[in-house]
Amino acid sequence: MTGDPFTLMRDIYENAGGQLYDGAEAVTQLDHALQSADLAQKSGAGSHLIVAALLHDIGHLLSGDELGAAARGEDALHESCGAAFLSHWFKDEVTDAIRLHVAAKRYLVATESGYAERLSPASVRSLELQGGAFPADEAAAFRSRPGAEDAILLRRWDDEAKVVDLVTPGFDAYREHIANCLRPAPK
Repeated sequence: MTGDPFTLMRDIYENAGGQLYDGAEAVTQLDHALQSADLAQKSGAGSHLIVAALLHDIGHLLSGDELGAAARGEDALHESCGAAFLSHWFKDEVTDAIRLHVAAKRYLVATESGYAERLSPASVRSLELQGGAFPADEAAAFRSRPGAEDAILLRRWDDEAKVVDLVTPGFDAYREHIANCLRPAPK
């Protein structure tokens, strides 16, 4: 895969991001991505977390059968698919947060009182497919993983980024952040 990573990511979101988030939420995938990145930026996060917030659900857009898998009761593993795809261009600190953002939801449901009740209906449905709340031993193991803290921050922005008709900066506002997070070119 060649070409400018910024343009590729923008094109993916502009071409496929018009679908509703999870097929059921009232915001599109593009709106959700832009809201997530805006929340990260407003919180003072570094470029790696802003980019992770922007691209965390790209796996939904890469799968040709995301909604079909859910209808069959299968987890499409969008977090792994997206992280693997993005690892061609982006540093591990970006892809690790993306890879772990579903595990962070499972962790928060298991460890934070009231968290599950704040999840959107689509997140509740996907949580079931993703394995539900972590048992205590898995929650402890998750928390000790490198990148867990970043994934928890990403998860919180993900949960909040479903506001209908919210005006946010467009994809082009993240060009510099994306450039800051690219892997060095091979020599």
